[in-house]
Amino acid sequence: MFGTGLIVFREALEAALFIGIIAASTRGVINRTRWLCFGVAVGILGSVLMASVMGQISAWADGIGQDIVTACILSTALCMLAWHCIWVSPNSHQMVQEAKQIGSATSKGNQTLWALAIAVALSVLREGAETVLFVAGLVLGSTESLGTLTLSVALGLAMGVLAGWLIYKGLGQVKPQRLFAVTNILILMLAGSLASQLAKTANQADWISLLGDQAWDISALLPNDSAIGMVLHGVLGFDASPTQLQVLFYLATIIFIWIVAKQIKLLISRNRMAMV
Repeated sequence: MFGTGLIVFREALEAALFIGIIAASTRGVINRTRWLCFGVAVGILGSVLMASVMGQISAWADGIGQDIVTACILSTALCMLAWHCIWVSPNSHQMVQEAKQIGSATSKGNQTLWALAIAVALSVLREGAETVLFVAGLVLGSTESLGTLTLSVALGLAMGVLAGWLIYKGLGQVKPQRLFAVTNILILMLAGSLASQLAKTANQADWISLLGDQAWDISALLPNDSAIGMVLHGVLGFDASPTQLQVLFYLATIIFIWIVAKQIKLLISRNRMAMV
């Protein structure tokens, strides 16, 4: 029972932390809750559908269909987060003002919420499909009673959601003027995490054979399946034993998005000064 709850908790944790950070980054924006709930609902529905056809997906393209689907999901979510970081950074001051003036925040907020709703849906889809497959396998092959399995799954989900809620409430204590900067950094790290997972998928599918050696291995000190390791993975993309390609993708993605966002912010500032 404990093992089942722990695995479900680990899958739920990543999605919950992701949603918690996204929710905090859009605090005060009109229709935020509706868009995020829509993303979660689409992700849950999609995860059930995806799990139901996972056998056929795995058989596609000479057995690497699942890797292709995973790569597409990660790439799309990464693009959505990158767009959000690049758009929010130069407009954070305006969004703070619009959060105070609820009426005027509607149109501006929806420009970024649709992208974040897609990213949320894809995060729930990815983690949810794995959870559905795991639970279905347990129901078919476990000797434990259905009631025990249901309880352990429910506890795992509840603990994962609680962790995401705590992250959201913690970010809620940050002053509004700094909230966008803090959450933008966290979302930037989430983008790096997705890039790292994309590199891992590419390595496992033998699409990229370069830099496949481990960059380091601290799993004996802080394993991925430990409580701290799971939280750090969900928030920062931590991996106790990443490949060199994962590290390269992680750093390159963060640096690229940061540089582009800075350049756009500088361009907007110059345009504003020219208009004064």
